Amino acid sequence: MTSALEVREVHKRFGRGGAAVDVLGGVSFAVEEGEFVSLIGPSGSGKSTLFQLIGGLEQPHKGEIRIGGQVTTGQRGHIAYMPQQASLLPWLTVAGNVELALEVAGTAREEARELTGSWLARVGLESYAGEYPHVLSGGMQQRVSFLRALLTPRSLMCLDEPFGALDALTRMQMQQWLLKLWEANRRSVLFVTHSIEEALLLSDRIVVLSASPAVVIRELRVPFERPRSETLWTDPEFNRLKQEIYAQLSQGEPAAR
Repeated sequence: MTSALEVREVHKRFGRGGAAVDVLGGVSFAVEEGEFVSLIGPSGSGKSTLFQLIGGLEQPHKGEIRIGGQVTTGQRGHIAYMPQQASLLPWLTVAGNVELALEVAGTAREEARELTGSWLARVGLESYAGEYPHVLSGGMQQRVSFLRALLTPRSLMCLDEPFGALDALTRMQMQQWLLKLWEANRRSVLFVTHSIEEALLLSDRIVVLSASPAVVIRELRVPFERPRSETLWTDPEFNRLKQEIYAQLSQGEPAAR
């Protein structure tokens, strides 16, 4: 079975000569079709750099990236991407922002309009379709940003710490909203986060990176059944895994599997 994403022995260095810094030291992992995988590691471990490589914005010094079984190393346009900030165009309405993303991805204008209207209603934002982004709360802006990525006709979604700038309560609400929407659609997702709790709550599998130059020090299959809720946070196994991952990130060494 073809994986949605394969990252094979990817190395990345910035700078030259004595000033060169190795960021990625041979990273390998995969995301299977319909799987939600979280990428977690210490600050500066190259998580966002990996996204730039997967999206074709940077070239690795060594290694290969495959999406849907095809080599896409250095090629753009193969993923749906959601950044840390919503990055909505302030001169377009909510509906206009979503429609534009669809049209850029190749969707016909009329179809883009119909899809946008239908999905804004599904996520509870139909009454804001004609509003401009500045009137939306942070959580609402992130919903629109996620919707743009979800509707982009790409098999792989890359979400780069999309809830990192939100307050704690809004973040929890957005996690539940994302879970509900993802479980209804099951797109392949690679999700970058600094939060161990968030990774355990959302993911099918967690890929743990070492400090820079990053390598994969563990891949953990999350043992909790779906659908999930925030009550999972009180589960003893949830807290045991949280402490185990925290200790491993602190030490930067592989744990026994």
